[in-house]
Amino acid sequence: MSPSTPRPGAHGTLITVAPTGAEHAKADVPNLPVTLEELVSTARDCERVGAAMIHVHIRGADTRPTLDLVRLRETVAALREQTGLVVQLSTGGAVTDPEADRLAVLDALPDSASCTMGTVNFGDDVFLNRWEFVVELHRRMRDRGIVPEYEIFDVGQLASLRRLLDEHGLPAGGHVHVDLVMGVPGGMPGDAETLVAALRAIPDGATFSATGIGRTSLPVMFASLAAGGHLRVGMEDTVSYARGERVRDNAQLVARAAGLARIAQRPPLPAAEVRKLLGVAMNN
Repeated sequence: MSPSTPRPGAHGTLITVAPTGAEHAKADVPNLPVTLEELVSTARDCERVGAAMIHVHIRGADTRPTLDLVRLRETVAALREQTGLVVQLSTGGAVTDPEADRLAVLDALPDSASCTMGTVNFGDDVFLNRWEFVVELHRRMRDRGIVPEYEIFDVGQLASLRRLLDEHGLPAGGHVHVDLVMGVPGGMPGDAETLVAALRAIPDGATFSATGIGRTSLPVMFASLAAGGHLRVGMEDTVSYARGERVRDNAQLVARAAGLARIAQRPPLPAAEVRKLLGVAMNN
């Protein structure tokens, strides 16, 4: 596709919802969706108000994060059956999950999966992503036809992405899409200046989403829309809607993102357009 030919969806906004994550405890955030029924209900509500993709972490019967493959497969199947969303599984899991379990996530055969491009301090913890592990994730996704979303926690990880593509080729689907995860303590700040710096290092032809953690949610959203990017929102990333106001549910965050996208004259993209944009196989 030539630079003068816009990709499908270039005039709209991909909105991804990340409803659960692996950090918040159900006891602390009672409205966090942790059961399969809660997750599917959340997904349907978010789809109705503008989400086209769902970034999924799952929980076990004890509500704690898990990478149980049976549960992952059940989750992918249920989301495909009851929604039209592009289903993206996290291969990050929790910071304590071993590499073998994180690689096995791909055996659930989602439409898309995350591929974090380097190690980063994560609050008081370390989110470890060795180079060999990143390469193996990239290779296994391509073998299975799973489209990666390259998660970038610091600007230098974009240099690692360029190295990955140079040494190991394009991903499944042939298109490069990154998510700039901003505002994590230990990662890059969630502000417009840093987003602009990151965009200078993004591979030619790539698209990007941006995620603002906590209080950076709104600044990052505004900056991403202004720069022609896409959005990820959800209770994985923030449980505050405004100063002193807790998030009611994930659909509230998606509806706000969709409203801002419309104001920017880049309305939310339907899932079918997102599949074309990212190169997700239509039979997934």
